[in-house]
Amino acid sequence: VSVLKGPREEIVYVPCIYRNTGIEKPDFLATVDVNPKSPHYCQVIHRLPMPNLGDELHHSGWNTCSSCFGDATKKRNRLILPSFISSRIYVVDVGTDLRAPRLFKVVNSEDVFWKCDLGYPHTSHCLGSGEIMISTLGDPAGSGKGGFILLDGETFEIKGNWEKGDKIPPMGYDFWYQPRHNVLISTEWGIPKCLGYGFDPNDLKKGRYGRCINVWDWTTHTYVQAIDVGEDAAPLEIRFLHNPAAAEGYVGCTISSAIHRFYKTEQGDWAAEKVIQVPSKKVEGWLLPDMPGFITDILISLDDRFLYFSNWLHGDIRQYDISDTRKPKLVGQVFVGGSITKGGPVTVCRDEELQSQPDPFFIK
Repeated sequence: VSVLKGPREEIVYVPCIYRNTGIEKPDFLATVDVNPKSPHYCQVIHRLPMPNLGDELHHSGWNTCSSCFGDATKKRNRLILPSFISSRIYVVDVGTDLRAPRLFKVVNSEDVFWKCDLGYPHTSHCLGSGEIMISTLGDPAGSGKGGFILLDGETFEIKGNWEKGDKIPPMGYDFWYQPRHNVLISTEWGIPKCLGYGFDPNDLKKGRYGRCINVWDWTTHTYVQAIDVGEDAAPLEIRFLHNPAAAEGYVGCTISSAIHRFYKTEQGDWAAEKVIQVPSKKVEGWLLPDMPGFITDILISLDDRFLYFSNWLHGDIRQYDISDTRKPKLVGQVFVGGSITKGGPVTVCRDEELQSQPDPFFIK
């Protein structure tokens, strides 16, 4: 409850990516003022460029989070920025001046390659031990490999791999852990050397995109179970319910545009069931005749009442009531972009959900 009553955020940090835009500039971290009383509300007030070109910053993470709850010595003063393509990991000092972050440390890709035999880092979470754990999509050559890098929480030096044993999932992406149930569950996007250059429909049905969520024993760091959610599903973001006693959550499958609920069974292993399917739209003027929603980001509200996700291609963000976790109910939807807005190159010929194409979204 104390988390829910925290103060409203006044600034946010946004990774901004130039790779594949034709602009030869380094990616940067933008600081955005989100205080409604500020004269700079909703404006970028600072840019921190990275020292290299072509990193492709993806998801950011913190040096401390709720796993350090109750430890007054922990400060949320470093932002972790893994680079998906270059395999560098940037550590940004946001403690000295939170409105003007500065670079604190660069973990070079060679260290990631040599110390862990991993590459293509993605999601970072902090651990109760004070260490930082970062999931990866592949090995240094760009083949699929779902491992984890451990960083020291003070020096940000690489300590080695988190995973132990010979069994490793064929791909990686996101992860979430729940110590009370002795479990970590990770997801699979695809093989980095294929998807590093954009989505290619010719890669489908060739085992290049992920199809499983992978269950790990939290104590022994070993890979114990794969749960199949369908060929080329590409399960990306995974979220447990916030209640630490809950043994369930959701995973968003991008290419199949479905949400699966995962849960602990009475036998003590884990299983998944599809609870939401976003229908494709029949279109003209696009890459394919059927346009999937392409679910990317998912979130569960802190009180575990709502599930949010974005249909990246259709352009809508949805809110589902999950008070019955097995039967989510759509209760909110807003279009903020996407490829089907009125007046654009794409014509929707058949749509199971909408009467007409949404209007373009303008920020006044």
